[in-house]
Amino acid sequence: MSDLAVALGLVLVIEGLLWALSPGLGRKLLQASAEMPEGSLRLAGAAAAACGVLIVWLVRG
Repeated sequence: MSDLAVALGLVLVIEGLLWALSPGLGRKLLQASAEMPEGSLRLAGAAAAACGVLIVWLVRG
């Protein structure tokens, strides 16, 4: 359970840094994602989730 809390904390750090360092880029990314087809967003989300699982599997062995 503590690993899950650490992972959530790291996600918040990374998200927070994006908005703190470059809010304009964050807005552009939100605008671009709003204009993308739903299927493309689902595919990108699934690919990101798969990459995350792969990274955790490689690190945790």
